[in-house]
Amino acid sequence: MDNTEKLQKVLARAGYGSRREMETWISAGRVRVNGKVAGIGERVSDADQIVVDGKKLAPQKKIKEERRVLLYNKPEDEICTRKDPEGRPTVFDRLPPIKHGRWVSVGRLDLNTSGLLLFTTDGELANKLTHPSSNIDREYAVRVMGEVTPDMVKRMHEGVIIDGHLCRFTDIQYYAGEGINQWYHVVVMEGRNREVRKLWESQGLKVSRLKRVRFGPIFIPSTVTRGKFQELNKQDIDKLIKAAEASDS
Repeated sequence: MDNTEKLQKVLARAGYGSRREMETWISAGRVRVNGKVAGIGERVSDADQIVVDGKKLAPQKKIKEERRVLLYNKPEDEICTRKDPEGRPTVFDRLPPIKHGRWVSVGRLDLNTSGLLLFTTDGELANKLTHPSSNIDREYAVRVMGEVTPDMVKRMHEGVIIDGHLCRFTDIQYYAGEGINQWYHVVVMEGRNREVRKLWESQGLKVSRLKRVRFGPIFIPSTVTRGKFQELNKQDIDKLIKAAEASDS
């Protein structure tokens, strides 16, 4: 029985990037296996020692067994990249350091969007959860400026063509507020770039606040305040894995 895996898959799982990115790293000579520069398509086992940019990778068994997931309550004005040329704060700044691998964000939120953002040490899990075919729903709390009519709600439910794609809310519920500032909870399946804002804007309305409150089976707890994080327990991680596997089947 072959207990080896392609090197780029192993590196992706460890959270360094996509498999395609890892192929580029391997080609650039940034990865060594058992002291030698690795080659594209090379297969490795748990017994092999892998070093990326001089940093030793944890054994594969350990990465799989010690999979971690963080829930972070992202403030507005933080960007979802590791480093910003302009020096703006990023979502990675407050996360706890880890010895092996690195935190991988499960998708991203716009600069002006706050709320639930997940991070994991398992890059493969992150890729499955964010793949367009995953059909994992995301729920947002939205504060809308303007008068919302039943016809607008119906149109956003049925779907609007935006940037060549049919975009729609699978659920729209009035939440609170009166007059021109009303709160709604909406659900989308794919979470395309600025999809929630664009759907409301397609009806001549403006989104003044946007916060993600749920990703698949995971809700943001009231105990995790703005800019804070909480590690998910095994039960919640298993729920996420089940959601990813359901999309994979």
